[in-house]
Amino acid sequence: MSLKGSIVGAARRVLAFSNRPAVAAAQLMQQIATPSVMSRRVITSMHPSVGLDPMRLGFLLRSAETNDPTAYLELAEDMEEKDLHYLGVLGTRKRAVAQLEVTVEAASESARDIEIADFVRTFLSRHELEDELFHMLDAVGKGYSVVEIVWDISEKQYMPARLEWCEPKWFRFDESGRTLRMIDGAGFQPLQPYKFVTTQIAAKSGLPIRGGLARAVAWAWLFKNFALKDWVIFAEAYGQPVRVGKYGPGASAEDKATLMEAVMNIASDFAAIIPQSMVIELIQADAPKATELYRGLCDYLDQQISKVVVGQTATTDAIKGGYAVGKVHNDVRGDIERSDAKQVAAALNKDLARPIVDLNFGPQKGYPVIRIGNKEAVDVEMMKALPPFIDRGMKIAGSVLRDKFGIPDPDENEEDLLHPAKGSQGGAADEPAAEEPKSSKRAVASSLPAPAPGRDSVERIGAQLEADVAAANDALIDRMKELVNDPSIATLEDLQSRLIDVYPGMNPREIAEQMGSAFILANLVGRDEVDDVVATPNG
Repeated sequence: MSLKGSIVGAARRVLAFSNRPAVAAAQLMQQIATPSVMSRRVITSMHPSVGLDPMRLGFLLRSAETNDPTAYLELAEDMEEKDLHYLGVLGTRKRAVAQLEVTVEAASESARDIEIADFVRTFLSRHELEDELFHMLDAVGKGYSVVEIVWDISEKQYMPARLEWCEPKWFRFDESGRTLRMIDGAGFQPLQPYKFVTTQIAAKSGLPIRGGLARAVAWAWLFKNFALKDWVIFAEAYGQPVRVGKYGPGASAEDKATLMEAVMNIASDFAAIIPQSMVIELIQADAPKATELYRGLCDYLDQQISKVVVGQTATTDAIKGGYAVGKVHNDVRGDIERSDAKQVAAALNKDLARPIVDLNFGPQKGYPVIRIGNKEAVDVEMMKALPPFIDRGMKIAGSVLRDKFGIPDPDENEEDLLHPAKGSQGGAADEPAAEEPKSSKRAVASSLPAPAPGRDSVERIGAQLEADVAAANDALIDRMKELVNDPSIATLEDLQSRLIDVYPGMNPREIAEQMGSAFILANLVGRDEVDDVVATPNG
């Protein structure tokens, strides 16, 4: 780097530090959202799912939106632990976004904005980012999530060391129901600037506390829990038929006690003695019908949960329809994935990218943009259609095409192919040049102007090879043109089959000679370029 560049870079750093927001470094480095008995931030749970019934569930959900959401948030945690299906589909939705590619776009093409974007990209390239995004997506189930930024300050740089997941129940919404505050010993405190990334993913419009999937899934989970409990009780008793003991009208209390003891012993010992006047009847349950009842109810509720969490059932539940239905349903899941990715990216841009830039470079007019998700599918037909227009001189920004097709920018020492092909007309309004007679093409080399000194041999061989190739392929190209313009060929398949018939007419010997000449030319060009580099090492 030149002396001038070093001075300019140092001046920029000094200016950035002078414009940095006034935030105490010690507060940024310290983790403040930690468990504390005095501040009511505890990690223990009351596990409200134990003994839950519809009346208690309704009261719990109403309390979450009017007073204290602690029980609701703890129930959401219990649901994930106890319902394997809910845990599976919710985890699938969260991991689908956490594993997407994360990119950073500079605010503009200026060198300064590109430098800032590269700085933000440094943090996002960490392997731990996938786990941190997964924790941010806890908002899918509970409506919101909070991660704390623990900063690392070294070499006059502010860089997040990690994003630490925080218990959602440590935070409360204010009177508006939309702004989060942290529970502290003194009550509810505003979130400290540059310390927290808050994510809100709403399943429906309304207050964030009512937007989580857990609120809608809670009822299906409760009824499924009842069905599973009855199914387990049935499975435990299955194989042991109901024992009915019958006694006559004159049976005494002692006779009844004897009969009851005999009936109970049959369950454990499978043997009993009773007086001859007593009768014991064994009633066998219809196991298949009872099993289908429980399974059908559980499967139905699982499908409803799948619809709520991932928007479809074909990729999560065994239903009829096969591959076609699964493909359509997976498109729905893709819509949800893109929506989640945009909302998480919005949280990162607001609460992570901006603090990183402000603390290291000072406030900016424009900030880099974090995007999560794959590029849209490349339009192959558009790629095929563009080269002729570019060859005709159509002007199009290379950055626009690279963004459209997801192609990275080339390095300084790489060739940029976004230019008209050699020999093009150079302008969209130019008329195509008239085709030269075949007899004159082989004489092109002899009439070429004298090349520049130092490269005359290479350029003359190249020109001669170009003329030879053109002459050798004239007949083939003319034949192909005739086939393309043949009105009897109606489909592409017909054209393909007819084009294949043209190839046997090619002369392999002549083509081999052309290839050999091309290799010789490439060798000469390479030697010539090496000589130029050796002759001018600083050029």
